[in-house]
Amino acid sequence: MRLLMRRLRRSLLRRRNSHQLIYPDSPGQACILPGPVRSTGVAKRATAAFPRNNVAVSIRDAKRSPDDRKWIQGVYRDYLSDLAALNTGIFPVLGEHGHREPDLLARWFADDRSHPLVIVKDEQPTGFALIVRPPVLPQSSPAIDYRLSEFFVLRNFRRLGVGRDAATLIFNRFAGQWEVTEYVRNADAVSFWRHVIGLYTRGAYTERTADGEVRQLFRSMTRPLLRA
Repeated sequence: MRLLMRRLRRSLLRRRNSHQLIYPDSPGQACILPGPVRSTGVAKRATAAFPRNNVAVSIRDAKRSPDDRKWIQGVYRDYLSDLAALNTGIFPVLGEHGHREPDLLARWFADDRSHPLVIVKDEQPTGFALIVRPPVLPQSSPAIDYRLSEFFVLRNFRRLGVGRDAATLIFNRFAGQWEVTEYVRNADAVSFWRHVIGLYTRGAYTERTADGEVRQLFRSMTRPLLRA
């Protein structure tokens, strides 16, 4: 009897320390993130690095939605502004190449190998992501199934766990071999993705730095593994 009560108490604690992520494109599907998560052999709590997020985060396909496409176009310059602030010389100063932005975004929605997504929290758009299926190269080992090409969360929704939860949904939805890339000079992005990917894979990822970029390689799954 005592053993049964102890197991029930542990189950309730795990449910209390978890929250639900929703796939709007797949009704009825959801995943539960556990409380304690192991990363590189050290027990951590998934919510330790971010304030508690009580509202479900979801992602939706923007390719067939004119409203979502218009929303991405409206915030795209905020995204470029953040990148230009890195002073890498790679990203244009805000508005410098404004006439090219519609053409660039048009390719997102026209290319069969790209998947533009809108990140939603509390029923309102809060960010976007672009997933790309790169061509298979004979010399690539392992072959990359998906690459996170663009990822952006509005400033007011950062450090609330929105980006972390959205990334988890994206990795789950597009199961396969992943590559995530950050510029070395973008210290915040490098730290964020190391943390998120470390939690998601429980440390089972590889990282390499070359040509001014940090690359994380890992395999995603349809659902995160739960551990007691």
